[in-house]
Amino acid sequence: MNRTQREAAARRLMEQSPPRVPSGLCAEAVRRGDRALRRRAVARRALWLLLFAAAVAFTVWALTVQPWAEPPAETTPPLTGW
Repeated sequence: MNRTQREAAARRLMEQSPPRVPSGLCAEAVRRGDRALRRRAVARRALWLLLFAAAVAFTVWALTVQPWAEPPAETTPPLTGW
């Protein structure tokens, strides 16, 4: 297909009347969009809640276990130099 044929085909397409849009298409798109936005908002809130719960659980664990403290010795050191 050369350039003139492509231009002629494009002109034919542009001269045609636009296709008819179903009457309830806009309302359906709005309904689906609202539902998607609500799902995203719920998912975002759930993830923030999960992150907060993980931070609280880590804080409680760190305060009870105290991983920064040196563990007590399990055996006594040998006595030398007596």
